[in-house]
Amino acid sequence: MIEIGKHPSESEIGIDAGVKCFAALSDGTLIEGVNSFRKHEEILLSEQRKLSRKKRGSNNWKKQKRRISGLHHSIANVRSDYLHKLSAEISKNHTKVYVEGLQIRNMSASARGTIEKPGNNIKAKSGLNKSILDQGWFEFRRQLDYKLYWRGGMLFEVNPRYSSQQCSCCGYTVRENRVSQALFRCQNCGYEENADINAAKNIKTVGQTGMACAANRVSGRQQEPAVNRKEILPVAS
Repeated sequence: MIEIGKHPSESEIGIDAGVKCFAALSDGTLIEGVNSFRKHEEILLSEQRKLSRKKRGSNNWKKQKRRISGLHHSIANVRSDYLHKLSAEISKNHTKVYVEGLQIRNMSASARGTIEKPGNNIKAKSGLNKSILDQGWFEFRRQLDYKLYWRGGMLFEVNPRYSSQQCSCCGYTVRENRVSQALFRCQNCGYEENADINAAKNIKTVGQTGMACAANRVSGRQQEPAVNRKEILPVAS
């Protein structure tokens, strides 16, 4: 039985999810993706080719099928271990964690589309879909949510709109600020930062602002709502 109490830390952090980079933290930390199971996937592809050359239903086919099933199990275990360790570390060190309110199901929807609305850039979109699902964002957030709750902390979703275009230093927001996938350079003040880290800082700021606005409403104080920002809501446990 886990006793829910006060979180030992007062630290708050924002997290921006990525594909090449699994996550960027507002404290400047970049977390690499779950790449350690890639070698297993290469082996899996080779073993699946071998299976296709065997007679279906034969003893050799069944043996090969069991080997492939074992590889799938190994890949799942590697991913799960990675996500558990990462979510445990973050939940121990931070009492409030702000994440993007991403619709992962929509982001990883079928690349082919429908007969009425066929998809575009199918190969590229399929590759992105696989990366999104491989990274395990949904599972990571699920684990982070309940581990924070156990320790007396909380996970919040915020509206990620403009987080990649807004300067975390001066607040200037324009598309041209995002110079490349990796680089952010403010066209107003010249501030330079890793683009994902800049977005994570904005996510944290939006989250903290939403918390302050909610506290003011509860206490009866009036405060003007922030432009282009939605009230944050705790992730349902």
